[in-house]
Amino acid sequence: MKTDDKIIITFPDGNERKFIKGVTGNEIAESISKSLQKKAIAIKVNEKQMDLSDSIFSNSIIDIITLESDEGIEIMRHTIAAQVLASAIKNIYPRSKLAIGPTIENGFYYDVFFEKPISFESLELIENEMKRIVKRGNKINKTFKSKQEAIHLFQSRKEKYKVEIINFSSQENDFQIYEQEDSKFFDLCRGPHLPSLKFVGVFKLTKLAGAYWKGDSKNEMLQRIYGTAWRNEKELKNHLTMLDEAEKRDHRKIGKKLDLFHLQEQAAGSVFWHSKGWFIYRKIMEYMRARLSEAKYEEVNTPQLLDSSLWKDSGHWEKFREQMFVSESEDKVLAIKPMNCPCHVQIFRQGIKSYKELPLRMSEFGSCHRNEPSGALHGLMRVRAFIQDDAHIFCTEEQIVSETESFCKLLMDVYADFGFNDVKIKFSDRPEVRAGSNDVWDKSEKALKDAVEVAGYDFELNPGEGAFYGPKLEFILKDAIGREWQCGTLQVDFVLPDRLDATYIGEDGEKHRPVMLHRAVLGSFERFIGILLENEYGKLPNWLTPTQVVIMTINDDCLDYAKEIENKLNDIEIRCLLDDRNEKINYKIREHSAMKVPYIVVIGRKEISSNTVSIRELGSEKIKECKTDEFLKNIKNSCREPKIMSN
Repeated sequence: MKTDDKIIITFPDGNERKFIKGVTGNEIAESISKSLQKKAIAIKVNEKQMDLSDSIFSNSIIDIITLESDEGIEIMRHTIAAQVLASAIKNIYPRSKLAIGPTIENGFYYDVFFEKPISFESLELIENEMKRIVKRGNKINKTFKSKQEAIHLFQSRKEKYKVEIINFSSQENDFQIYEQEDSKFFDLCRGPHLPSLKFVGVFKLTKLAGAYWKGDSKNEMLQRIYGTAWRNEKELKNHLTMLDEAEKRDHRKIGKKLDLFHLQEQAAGSVFWHSKGWFIYRKIMEYMRARLSEAKYEEVNTPQLLDSSLWKDSGHWEKFREQMFVSESEDKVLAIKPMNCPCHVQIFRQGIKSYKELPLRMSEFGSCHRNEPSGALHGLMRVRAFIQDDAHIFCTEEQIVSETESFCKLLMDVYADFGFNDVKIKFSDRPEVRAGSNDVWDKSEKALKDAVEVAGYDFELNPGEGAFYGPKLEFILKDAIGREWQCGTLQVDFVLPDRLDATYIGEDGEKHRPVMLHRAVLGSFERFIGILLENEYGKLPNWLTPTQVVIMTINDDCLDYAKEIENKLNDIEIRCLLDDRNEKINYKIREHSAMKVPYIVVIGRKEISSNTVSIRELGSEKIKECKTDEFLKNIKNSCREPKIMSN
């Protein structure tokens, strides 16, 4: 056998073995052990997921994927959507038209056009058919088709959405068609898929929603069937319990109940903030402003509407054009800014900057707009109009480590003040579509990795998920019911300063490009408030809640004493409300408790005679009595703002 007929396969532990060129993932798994071959469901070749049946023709780094990994579960969910759910739908509704069926966090969905819209009750019928299909345990085979072959294949089935997807693709060959053995069902999919349905765990269809084809309201309305899938019944049960808890904590319900905000169709993706909600919003902004001021950030403000030429120069036009709201005026194309970074470079470029001025930390509570598909909008969590706690640090390469360390400390301190102490960091490296050369990316990735390691934080790799101009750190919060939310980011960018000609004069008297660190702590205020409301079940930290104390009277002749307590609370800057309505005291307690007021003070004749107050704390059934002076001291301490806000 010739030497050039062999390739070198490198495994995750660094070991290398030679195989014949064209070896498949399944053959590699079998060569390691029979037990691994039985568990293997896919293979990762040079960080790209592939089917076990795919051949490898060059030296590669490979990893065998099993259901024990997160990647394995995602592949299982993808297979259930594309092969099981889609197949069940076609069996029951043969005249339906399949669109797309991707995975999402903890599950999957499939968009389908039905001749007659189905109801939620139909999901049980579909789910039972899915179980019947899985029980057969069919093998899943893959073939490759040319563009014309693939079009002919799906035209013959009158699957117009699949034909449109193929026509829209720029590739001419290697369209992947997955087909179940002993079945007439096949589908177009990027894969990879399970080698057989025997690997499918447990699943449940969860909800039904509307979705426009390609997210465009001008297109047909499809029905989106959501589902979740797990390795075993225990995992599924835990997830469904979490979903029930999440439903109770839905920030949209809490926002309505607490009179914080509302949403309406005439302003899709934008928020109507009511006075209490806007108070919370402004209080968080006040807090962040104090944090950033202490960290020596200079606050700026930049225009909303900018000529498209700036976005073309920055590279955002090519990457984000579809997400921009665009207008025309005087033969010019203008865009409402979807992010602040190019604007901050424009401020940096005004005047000559010296290395002595670096690092220059520039912050903005920037109002941004992104044209998100209507089907993706979700309360405060996914909006079109939002404000970011955005900032950019212009620094030298030597300052990346110290600035990363400072930012990580700032971020962790902020999260702790809001009650988030379980934070995970992901390192996201170069995506397939990106700006800048490989040399620039090598330098950027090394600088950021070195910086976070020096800062003393652990991180996990998130391959291919960097920004289009540079690698990034993603900071993931875990909430009270175990869900993870990506909020903060830190991104290293050597590209944008070069594209927009940002320079500083170095110690050598020559011009140099600054490094640009893009960073946010909360992300968008809207989304962070939504996360906070759900995490706390509406019970915000005392310093943040709009009304901290409600005073209520039992008898009419208690009003003067109640007003005296009110004045004393006002003197120590406690936000209070005097409720002297002619309602039963238990009714008023229930009402204000439902509004998540931290403290309810009840005053009757007994309290007047003893110069005391009776207090009921939110979450407790007990009413405590204490002297007025002690009460005022305790309330002031419990409602104290974070120290940073009083400096």
